[in-house]
Amino acid sequence: MLDQSELRSIKQRFGIIGNSQRLNYALTVAAQVAPTDMTVLITGESGSGKESFSKIIHHLSARKHGKFIAINCGAIPEGTIDSELFGHEKGAFTGAQEARKGYFEVTNGGTIFLDEIGEMPLGTQSRLLRVLEYGEFIRVGSSKVQKTDVRVVAATNVNLLEAVQNGKFREDLYYRLNSVPIYVPPLRERGDDIALLFRKFATDFAERNRTKPVQLLPDAIAVLTEYRFPGNIRELKNIVERMSLLTDEREISATILRSFLPPPQSSLPALYQQGQGQESFSERDLLYKVLFEMRHDLNELKKLVLRMLQDENLDSRVIREHQDLFNGVHSDLRGTREYGGYSNQSSVPGPFSPSRDFEEAISPELLINGNAKKREESPVVDYSNIEDISPESEENDDLSLENKERELIIKALNRHRQKRKYAAQDLGISERTLYRKIKQYEIDE
Repeated sequence: MLDQSELRSIKQRFGIIGNSQRLNYALTVAAQVAPTDMTVLITGESGSGKESFSKIIHHLSARKHGKFIAINCGAIPEGTIDSELFGHEKGAFTGAQEARKGYFEVTNGGTIFLDEIGEMPLGTQSRLLRVLEYGEFIRVGSSKVQKTDVRVVAATNVNLLEAVQNGKFREDLYYRLNSVPIYVPPLRERGDDIALLFRKFATDFAERNRTKPVQLLPDAIAVLTEYRFPGNIRELKNIVERMSLLTDEREISATILRSFLPPPQSSLPALYQQGQGQESFSERDLLYKVLFEMRHDLNELKKLVLRMLQDENLDSRVIREHQDLFNGVHSDLRGTREYGGYSNQSSVPGPFSPSRDFEEAISPELLINGNAKKREESPVVDYSNIEDISPESEENDDLSLENKERELIIKALNRHRQKRKYAAQDLGISERTLYRKIKQYEIDE
């Protein structure tokens, strides 16, 4: 273990600010592994200073006189990353007018820092594993095996074990990289280091711009320490520089500091999480789901109506007991009146009432003892026209998804007077998809 004087010397040499226990431990591991040639995997959130640790490892090693190259694997396109790392021969691909050396060839005897290693394509991962295991690589478009002596320091802000389980990262490469892991703590876990870094950034900005540095009052220090800093050190530096430039006050209170901090994030759970990839629903999947739900609701509604017709003593309480079947009836009625040519806007009802709107939507003859307007004569119901909704009849319903989809599109177009834009919004699909469906089903507009 390093003593305090050695740690202080490393911090001064590389400009590391802070005294938190986790930071000191990470620096100790970096200093101990530096003299060896072991592969190092640095993990931590974006902006926490992972690249600084890679430089510490390089400059404290026997390779300090060799080259040091930092490469962001996520910033290089998948089609060119092999060429960038391992080089290519003339004519290996379109545009390869001459041979080119890759980073592993140029940095022979030095150190390569592979940032965002989790973004590296699987094909490139197998090439990298060959370099780590045997020190060999092959240029793109060549069959000649070349040797290289390069130390690899990798870094990532994602969980590589989860990437391995999801098939996005090679398991053998993960264990080969993870020879010595170093965890760089995020800024919110470094306690008093936040105030020290604030003072350092404020002083640096004042020296560059010949101004008086800003200082934090005690209440502002408490607010700054409680803030979570999703952008870590990079975000803190931006806040300090913006505050130094835009405020005339040199003593920063909690009120002033809050005006420069982002609003607090909502704690409500997200309905959709990024990174779902192939598990996310497509427009077609969503449309099928809606169609199946509509068919289920329609069958339930038919059973309810038949039950009301067969029981003359059944009043509108049945509707109240099945309100879930009538969600959205009021909006449908409003849309029907609006697009059906009714000019009297006052006829649009108020908030939805199951005993009112549903009875207006269904002919009063269907409600035997409901709250619809009574007629002088008792209604005569012809049961011969009622569709048999027994289980055998349900099996004969048209289950073709294409037909249901075509009916929905025609209904939406009629409702919106053939305006594709609004019909597409009503269906929850893009206007381009709707146009393609119209052509597919040969729908006359």
